[in-house]
Amino acid sequence: MGDLSELQYLSVYDNNLNGAIPFQLSSLRKVRYLDLGGNFLETPDWSKFSSMPSLTHLGLYLNELTLEFPSFILTCRNLTYLDLSLNKLSGLIPERLFTNLGKLEYLNLTENQFQGKLSPNVSKLSNLIDLRLATNKFSGPIPGDIGSMSNLQLVELFNNSFTGQIPSSLGQLKNLQHLDLRMNALNYTIPPELGLCTNLSYLALAVNQLSGGLPLSLSNLSKLNDLGLSDNFLSGEISANLIGNWTELESLQIQNNSFMGNIPPEIGLLTKLQYLFLYRNNFSGPIPSEIEKLTSLENLDLSGNQLSGTIPPTLWNLTNLLSLQLFSNNLSGTIPPEIGSMASLVAFDVNTNQLHGELPENISRLVKLNKFSVFTNNFSGSIPGDFGKFSPSLINVSFSNNSFSGELPHELCSGFALEELTVNGNNFTGSLPACLRNCSNLNRVRFDGNQFTGNITKAFGVHPRLDFIRLSGNQFVGEISPDWGECRNLSNLQLDRNRISGGIPAELGNLTRLGVLSLDSNELTGKIPTDLGKLVKLFNLNLSNNHLTGEIPKSISNLTELAYLDLSNNKLTGDVPQELGRFDKLLSLNLSHNDLSGEIPSNLGNLFVLQYMLDLSSNSLSGTIPQELGKLTSLEILNLSRNQLSGRIPASLSSMISLRSVDFSDNELT
Repeated sequence: MGDLSELQYLSVYDNNLNGAIPFQLSSLRKVRYLDLGGNFLETPDWSKFSSMPSLTHLGLYLNELTLEFPSFILTCRNLTYLDLSLNKLSGLIPERLFTNLGKLEYLNLTENQFQGKLSPNVSKLSNLIDLRLATNKFSGPIPGDIGSMSNLQLVELFNNSFTGQIPSSLGQLKNLQHLDLRMNALNYTIPPELGLCTNLSYLALAVNQLSGGLPLSLSNLSKLNDLGLSDNFLSGEISANLIGNWTELESLQIQNNSFMGNIPPEIGLLTKLQYLFLYRNNFSGPIPSEIEKLTSLENLDLSGNQLSGTIPPTLWNLTNLLSLQLFSNNLSGTIPPEIGSMASLVAFDVNTNQLHGELPENISRLVKLNKFSVFTNNFSGSIPGDFGKFSPSLINVSFSNNSFSGELPHELCSGFALEELTVNGNNFTGSLPACLRNCSNLNRVRFDGNQFTGNITKAFGVHPRLDFIRLSGNQFVGEISPDWGECRNLSNLQLDRNRISGGIPAELGNLTRLGVLSLDSNELTGKIPTDLGKLVKLFNLNLSNNHLTGEIPKSISNLTELAYLDLSNNKLTGDVPQELGRFDKLLSLNLSHNDLSGEIPSNLGNLFVLQYMLDLSSNSLSGTIPQELGKLTSLEILNLSRNQLSGRIPASLSSMISLRSVDFSDNELT
C-alpha cells in the first residue's frame, strides 16, 4: 500500500485487521484522510514513520495501541482531526502536540491511560472545536486559559482526577454547547460565569466535590436539555427563577446532594422532561401538583427526601411513566385506583412512607410491571387476587412490614420470573403460591413473621440462584426437602419457629456457601447429620428446641468460622466434644437442656473471643469445673446449673471480669 503514491483517501475502519501498522503507509505523501480505526492493530516502531505533510484526518481509535503518544503525529502539521481514543496509550501528552498541531479542530484521546497535568499550552490549539480527554489519568487543575479557546463547542474531561476549581474563564466560551466534567475531584463552588455560556445544551458536573448553591446566572442557560449535578455537596434551595428558564430540559439529575426546601411548582414548566432525579436530598413539603404537566416524563425519582402530604392525584396522569420511585419519605394517604391508568409502568416503589388503606384492584392491570415495592407502610387488607396474573415480567415484589392479611395471590409468580419476594411482617395466612416451585431465578425470599400454614415439603423446587430464604415464625408443616441441597448458592436458610417435622437431610451439607442455618423451634427428630461438617463458611448454626437425638457429631469441628452455636433443648447424648475448643471465632455457645454427660472439656478455655454466652446447664455433666474457664475474660453469661458437677469453684474464675450473670445452682459443688 505504501507504493500507492497518488492515494489521497484510505479508510479501512471497522474490520478485523491485526498486527503492527506498517510504517510504509507514511510514504503516502498525498494522503489527506487516513482512518484505521475499529480494528486490532498493534503498536509499530513509530521512529520508522516519516512525516505525512498532506494529512488532515487521522483515525487510529479502537485498536490495541500501547506505549506512549505516537511521535510521528507531531510532524503532521496540517492535521485538523486526530482520534486516538479507545486504546491503551500512556505517559504524558507531548508539549509539541500543542505547539505543532495548531490547525487541530478535533482532538479525541478518550479512554487511554494518559497521565500527568494538562498543559496550559493546550490553549494554543486555538482552532479546536472538540476536545475529548475523558477516561484517562489526568490530574491537577484544569488550565485557567481554557477560556481563550474561543471556538470550543464540546469539552469532555470526565472520569479523570482533575482537582481544584472549575475555571471561571469557561464563561468566555460563547460557542460551547457540551461541557462534561463529571467524575473528577473538582471542588469549591460552581462559577457564576458558566451562566454566560448561553449555547450550552449539555452540562455535566456530577460526581465531584462541589459545594454551595446553584448560581442564579445559570438561569441564562435556556438551551439546556441535559443537566447533571448529582453526587456532590451542593446545598440550598432550588430557585423558581432557575427552573422556570430551563424549559428545554429533557433530563434533570441533581440527586445525592443536600438541596433543601420545597420542590418549586415551576417544575411543571419543564414539559419536555423525560428524567427527573431529585433523590437523596433534603427536599420537604408536598410533591407539587404541577408535576402533571410533565407528560413526557419516563423516570421520576424523588426518594430519600422528607416529602410529606399525599401523592397528588394529578401524578397518576403521567401515563408515559416507566419508573416511579417515591420511597423513604413521609408521604401519607392512599394509592388510588387511578394508578391503573399508568399502563407503561415498569417499576413502582413507595416503601418506607406512611401510606395506608388497601391496594386498588387494578394494580393487577399493570402488565409491564417488573418491580412493585410497598414495604414499611401502614397498608392493610388483602392483595388483589389476580395480582401477577397479567404481569408476567414481575421480578421484584415486596409487601413487607405492613398489616396485610388473607392469602397471597395464587398467580403472583405466573411468569416464573420472580427473583425477590419479601412479604415478612404481615398477617398473611394460607399456603404459598404453587408457582414458586418453578421460579428458577429466585434470589431472595422472606415469608417470616406471618401466619402461613401448609406443607412446605414440595413448596419449593431447585433454585440455583437462591441466596437468602427466611420462613421463620409461621405455622408451616411438612419436612425439609432434600432438594434444598441443590440450591448451591444459598448463604442463609432460616426455617425456625414452625411445626416442621422429620429429620435434617444430609443433603444440606452440599450448601458450601451457607453462612446461617437456623432450624430451631420445630419438631425435628433424628440425629444431626455428619455432613453438616462440610459447611465450612457457616457462622451461625441454631438447631435448638427440637427433638434431636444422638451425639454431637465430631465433624462439627470443621466449622471453624462459627460465631454462634445453639443446640439447646434437644435430647442429645454423649460427651461435650473436645473439638469445640478449636472454635477461635465463637461468640456464643449454648448446649443446655440436653442429656450430655462426662466432664466439661478444659480446652473450652481456649475460646478466647467467647463473649455472649456459655450455657451447659440442665445436662448430666460431672467432674469439676475446669480452671481454664478463667481465661474467658470477655464472657458475659456463664450457666453451668442443673448438672452433677462437684468440687470447688476455681479461683481462676475471678479473672472473668466481663461476667454479668453466673449460675452454678443445682450441682454438687462444695
